Amino acid sequence: MANRLAAETSPYLLQHADNPVEWWPWRPEAFDEARRRDVPVLLSVGYASCHWCHVMARESFEDETVAAYLNAHFVPVKVDREERPDVDAVYMDAVQAATGQGGWPMTVFMTPDGEPFYFGTYFPPEPRSGMPSFGQLLEGVHTAWTDRRGEVAQVAAQITRELADRRLSYDAPGPPGAEDLAVAVSTLDGEFDAAHGGFGGAPKFPPAMALEFLLRHHARTGSADALRMVEATCEAMARGGIYDQLGGGFARYAVDATWTVPHFEKMLYDNALLGRVYTHLWRATGSVLARRVALETADFLVRELRTPEGGFASALDADSERPEGGGHAEGAFYVWTPEQLRAAGAAEAAAVYGVTETGTFEGGASVLRLPGAEPPAGLRERLLAARDGRPRPERDDKVVAAWNGLAIAALAETGACFDRSDLVAAATDAAELLARVHLGADGRLTRTSRDGRAGPSAGVLDDYGDVAEGFLTLYAVTGDRPWLDRAGTLLETVLTRFTGEDGALYDTADDAEELIRRPQDPTDGATPSGWTAAAGALLSYAAYTGSGRHRAAAERALGIVTALGPRAPRFIGWGLAVAEAALDGPREVAVVGPAHDPATAELHRRALTATAPGAVIALGEPDAPGAPPLLANRPLRDGRPTAYVCRGFVCSAPTTSPAELAAQLR
Repeated sequence: MANRLAAETSPYLLQHADNPVEWWPWRPEAFDEARRRDVPVLLSVGYASCHWCHVMARESFEDETVAAYLNAHFVPVKVDREERPDVDAVYMDAVQAATGQGGWPMTVFMTPDGEPFYFGTYFPPEPRSGMPSFGQLLEGVHTAWTDRRGEVAQVAAQITRELADRRLSYDAPGPPGAEDLAVAVSTLDGEFDAAHGGFGGAPKFPPAMALEFLLRHHARTGSADALRMVEATCEAMARGGIYDQLGGGFARYAVDATWTVPHFEKMLYDNALLGRVYTHLWRATGSVLARRVALETADFLVRELRTPEGGFASALDADSERPEGGGHAEGAFYVWTPEQLRAAGAAEAAAVYGVTETGTFEGGASVLRLPGAEPPAGLRERLLAARDGRPRPERDDKVVAAWNGLAIAALAETGACFDRSDLVAAATDAAELLARVHLGADGRLTRTSRDGRAGPSAGVLDDYGDVAEGFLTLYAVTGDRPWLDRAGTLLETVLTRFTGEDGALYDTADDAEELIRRPQDPTDGATPSGWTAAAGALLSYAAYTGSGRHRAAAERALGIVTALGPRAPRFIGWGLAVAEAALDGPREVAVVGPAHDPATAELHRRALTATAPGAVIALGEPDAPGAPPLLANRPLRDGRPTAYVCRGFVCSAPTTSPAELAAQLR
């Protein structure tokens, strides 16, 4: 019999709808039930493509005995961290403070008032390596709640006070200057892995936002060191096992320092961010490898993550059924043995893709890499056809607003740079889904949807910042005014609902559900933080409209980059990229001319393929009604399509020459 999760839209919650555990979604009614029964709440947080979440579900949540005990003595609440990042953030702080580490699945025991008193992550079904079994943990917590209630209440109250007091003290320093950004580059160089690319050791995550910062820094200053780190990292990742050599797209991270063995889940946000980086690397250098990877990644997004409604699904699972049977295994869809290559009629692929008899992964299998020359014609297609016959990983097909905003920006720019109108169309379809399903008439966003139906959770700050970024990028590529206006609507909500009096930004709106504290984290993690995403969108919108209010808000927000960027650039890479745009202007480009004139299109393309950090681009007919301020009073020159470039209240001479426009934007 299905539990209370059966009516939810989250695929992760639906994965647990048939558990014998009587799960509740995160609702006030769950805590009311805990008060009525006088029992603690067990909060379990994970996400659909989380490998160890699946493991704990199979071992414990599907066990009838464990479930019976859990149901009798607790109110179990299940949360999808991707749907409720605010809940996840607040309680993850407690887990990290108590244990020194965090991760998913996250396991938290709390009072009916939401005050946490015991935490952890994965717990095994049997005692292991000094860790109690999950059953022992439940018994121990129940005993403490029953026999030592006063002690539990005291611990819970103390932890809650400490969490509530974790407020960011923000004096809004000015945005970073040239020296601050140069120091950040130097810090990154000190952490750079010269042998393998990337930063730090194992596990190694794709540093998309730091790479974007370095590309913008190189564009502004000509720094050879910045470009060197980007080129080495991008080539190492593209040739490594973290990149899907057959189907395109990047896995979440590598478990080693050499990018050889990935954790195989594929996330929408990683591929959106990295696809954009490779497009920008091509813009800077003309790299053939960067062009190939950018297009393959875009094609992967459209082919494997696009939903029937036009949005983009959140992730592909790391696990799948083994091709030969025998249950699920991580990476089963992607790895190869020499025998499997021979069976596919492609024995020669072993030398091309680094497949050996001993293997690089479990069971003697190898993750495909490309250590040498490009594969001979047809080989990749043969292997891909053979792989397509394997059982596929499951897909988390909920649409997350923020991550779709990142995908819209990536696909729109990639399509524009490589003359792929189909990619621009895919970006437009996703944007229209967000506008139709996620964006209300009041300017408020819903965070998720599934099958075209809006989910229950309010948008958080990164939804507003990333969707505004996507809409603004789509406006730059298409010239369609509604995308600029919708971005303005979202940013008005940022200014009125997410911004404190000191200019600090909060992750939740001022009228959002009240948790034990209002989450606020300016550091970039796997995606741009809401804080830095909003700063970037505010900066671009100010350049389009001339709004001093939006520019001032962006500069106040960028003060956090001044505080953190020089000493911790890996953790605020998008903030540093936005700061580069602010220091460069950003350049404002107006392209005016008849819509179907090839000369208009060529000027527009030159603007889109220029490397000026964060440049904003407006396209339109001369004297068109309702044109945005950037296009106002921009006549044709000698009756020909014309481009205008301005920067910091100073404008270059208008030009009809694509070459001259490119020179003005260098």
